[in-house]
Amino acid sequence: MSAPTAAPTMAGADLATGVHHGKSGRPSGRRLVVLVAVMAGLIGGGVGAGGTVLFDRPASVSAPPAASAPAVANGSDVPALLAKVLPAVVSIQTRLSGGGQAAGTGMVISAGGEVLTNAHVVSGASTITATRYGTTQALPAHLVGASPDDDLALLRVEGARDLPTVRLGSSASTPVGAAVVAVGNALGLSAGTPTATEGIVSAEGRSVTTNEAGRSVTLDGLFQTDAAINPGNSGGPLFDRAGAVIGINTAVAGSAQGIGFAIPIDHAKALLGQLRYGGTTGAPAAYLGIGGLRLTPALRDAYGLTPGAGVVVAEVVPGSPAEAAGLAPGDVIVAIDGTPLSDTVDLRQLVQAAKVGQALHLQVVRGATTTSVVVTLGAAPLGSG
Repeated sequence: MSAPTAAPTMAGADLATGVHHGKSGRPSGRRLVVLVAVMAGLIGGGVGAGGTVLFDRPASVSAPPAASAPAVANGSDVPALLAKVLPAVVSIQTRLSGGGQAAGTGMVISAGGEVLTNAHVVSGASTITATRYGTTQALPAHLVGASPDDDLALLRVEGARDLPTVRLGSSASTPVGAAVVAVGNALGLSAGTPTATEGIVSAEGRSVTTNEAGRSVTLDGLFQTDAAINPGNSGGPLFDRAGAVIGINTAVAGSAQGIGFAIPIDHAKALLGQLRYGGTTGAPAAYLGIGGLRLTPALRDAYGLTPGAGVVVAEVVPGSPAEAAGLAPGDVIVAIDGTPLSDTVDLRQLVQAAKVGQALHLQVVRGATTTSVVVTLGAAPLGSG
């Protein structure tokens, strides 16, 4: 989330994040209690942002880094790394169409001035400027393309040439436990002088749902890191020990400490071609209207659920297509249009690939009975989750 440049505070509308706490306990009747849910906010944008982070997908733990490899988080190695990478990091400042200012971070990916950042950093911006590290000149920039559903945007600094660039690494080969450094324009206080924090990749495969400017966005497959991420860090790089970008800092859990999230750089690289041609428009997405949890052995044992895999309906949004179709907490969705579900990511991808008004046939296990439920998808309403 970007931070208002005039107010270095976590309070107020520009930095507002709500907190929802997950509950635990036995279900009463057909009510299933959501076991793990905390609030998170995109760390950018000039308006309030908040949403639910469902830690319902287990992180796959890769092998730890080789003992012989030098770690970034090792005293004097950090200054050496920063000396190499900071010239390619920019602070982003925007003036918002509705008034006010906001700030975020970006990284230069081409000598001609292409800058990669988060879509929410420049959402609603009437003007955009970028300030390179070690300088005080705010350079005008314009939006080339954005994909709000991926929270990615590509800018171009006007008239730029021969700029230093970051090196894009490989998130696929970055293990849990890898040392990382997050760089960004924390709290909007450091235009031209990005701040740096260090930590590790503490998990991978996380899913985050958050609300930006009244629009629900869900991001899957994120890195979780304990490197401190603050408002204004959005769009900034997460570097590995070799100085390569392995993630784009994006969100922070508002009800916890030391839990931030970054988009894996491999996902961003795959979308660069699309962004260079204007990206996506962010048209209303298809909407089902449930909160779900991946069916785990623990859930199966605790609640006497019978399927081997699927998505447990933990919450049904009132007035949603899911409610109209008769879905209820405790149902287990095991397939959509014949495609089996293994977790919430499968469910989300199938819904996002569908169109508003399309009918989906859900195979649902309800108690000891398997039934077919037809849901006609709606358009995601403002603030939907």
